[in-house]
Amino acid sequence: MNLFRSEEHIRNWVGFESDTEEGIIPLPDLVRLFSGNYFRRRLEPDWVSRSREYGREMVETLKEIGKTGPFWQLKKKS
Repeated sequence: MNLFRSEEHIRNWVGFESDTEEGIIPLPDLVRLFSGNYFRRRLEPDWVSRSREYGREMVETLKEIGKTGPFWQLKKKS
């Protein structure tokens, strides 16, 4: 993960690849995503047994912040 001051700085970064543009997340959305149970509760004893539930919550948050395109889809292994 790289943090930048602005989207303009991201686009000017020598390592920027246009096919990863969908992966740009504004800081408030990133905070929202990482504040969910998937990350907040990972040290609790029942995290593994509830990880599917937390994963679904994380996917729902991604949908709410508009991150649903191909960049965010799990790649099927062949």
